[in-house]
Amino acid sequence: MKNATLYTKWLGLVFASLILAACSGNDTKEQEAAAAAAAASAEQAAQEAAAQEAAQQQAEAEAAAGQRETEAAAAAAGTVFYFNFDSSSLTDEARAQVDAHVAAMQGNNDSIRLEGHTDERGTREYNLALGERRANAVRDYMVANGVPSYRIETVSYGEENPVAYGSGESNWQQNRRVELK
Repeated sequence: MKNATLYTKWLGLVFASLILAACSGNDTKEQEAAAAAAAASAEQAAQEAAAQEAAQQQAEAEAAAGQRETEAAAAAAGTVFYFNFDSSSLTDEARAQVDAHVAAMQGNNDSIRLEGHTDERGTREYNLALGERRANAVRDYMVANGVPSYRIETVSYGEENPVAYGSGESNWQQNRRVELK
C-alpha cells in the first residue's frame, strides 16, 4: 500500500507536470507566432521606409538637377541689364534676363548685389541717383516676382565705373547698365 500511495503521488506529479508543460507550450507557441508576426511587420515597415527614402533621394537629385539647369539658364542670360538714356525702366530684354535670375534665386539662398551705372552725361549727383534708381528698379522687379528683399543689396556707382571709355552713343549705351554680382 505504501507503494500504491507512492505510485499515486508520482502519477499525480507526472500528470501535473504534463498539464503544466502543455499549458506553457501553448503560450510559447502563441508568443513565437506573435514574435514572427512582429518581425514580419517590422521587416515590411523597414522595406517601406527604405523605398520612401529612395524616392525622396531621387526627388532631391531631380530637384538639384533642375536647379543646376535654371542656374545655367540664368548664367546664359547674362548678368548685365541695359537701360535706355535717362531711364530707370526695365526694357523687355532686361525683364527676360531678370526672370531667368529670379527662377534661379528661388531655388537657392544666395544673396546678390545689384550695381547701378550710368553714362558720363549729367552731373555726378544726378548720375549717382539715376544709378540707384536703376538698381532699385531691378530689385523691385525681383521682389515682385518672389525673391525676398533681404537677399538683394543695391549700390550705385553712377558714372564712376565705365566699361566703355570715350564719348559716343555706342560707349554710352554700354555704360547705362545694372550688373548683378
